[in-house]
Amino acid sequence: MTPQAGLFLSALAFVGTHFLMSHPLRGPMVRAMGEKAFQGVYSLISLILFGLMIYFYRVIGREPPLWDAGQAGWVAGTILMWLGSVLFVGSFVKNPALPGAKGPRGGPHGVFTITRHPMMWGFASWAAVHLAVVAMPKAMVFDGAILVLALFGAAGQDSKKAAQMGEAWHEWTAQTAFIPFSRGVGNPGAVALIGGTLLFLIATWAHPMPAGIWRWIG
Repeated sequence: MTPQAGLFLSALAFVGTHFLMSHPLRGPMVRAMGEKAFQGVYSLISLILFGLMIYFYRVIGREPPLWDAGQAGWVAGTILMWLGSVLFVGSFVKNPALPGAKGPRGGPHGVFTITRHPMMWGFASWAAVHLAVVAMPKAMVFDGAILVLALFGAAGQDSKKAAQMGEAWHEWTAQTAFIPFSRGVGNPGAVALIGGTLLFLIATWAHPMPAGIWRWIG
């Protein structure tokens, strides 16, 4: 099996098992092994498959890029990466969709005034930027898988939470946006802004290739 085939198959399995275990298989698996054991199995399978994706991605090595993002692409990507980091960090502050949360209480606050799926859009932003600036065939598979999982996963979460929470979730969706900023500009809050900016600076500084503001200031 070629590394390219390995990357494609592991990415397909990563996305497929996520959707299967999040939706049709979740109920039967939880009834069979309990919630905690299910979360452990879910996490283990996800980590193994994601690890395989990373392994094959690295084994493939450098490929001829399909296009050149150019300076404008890097500037836009830097801004989007920062925004994705802010959304991701803010998603941990009073997120009604996290495991163990009691559901939405009161109106939206923080990053939830921007989108009700800040974590998913954080992942989607990172994947889209990486895909656009790296522009290699392997990035189409690796980052494309994360992008599909994030966006379709957000839509699937809406359906699952509506079934679990009923009217409470319907009220939440009526007050919040699926697509960021589609209901106006919101204040993400100090925790998201500061924490997200720090995450962005550290992650781009540690990146194997010059990224973020470090691309220009060294």
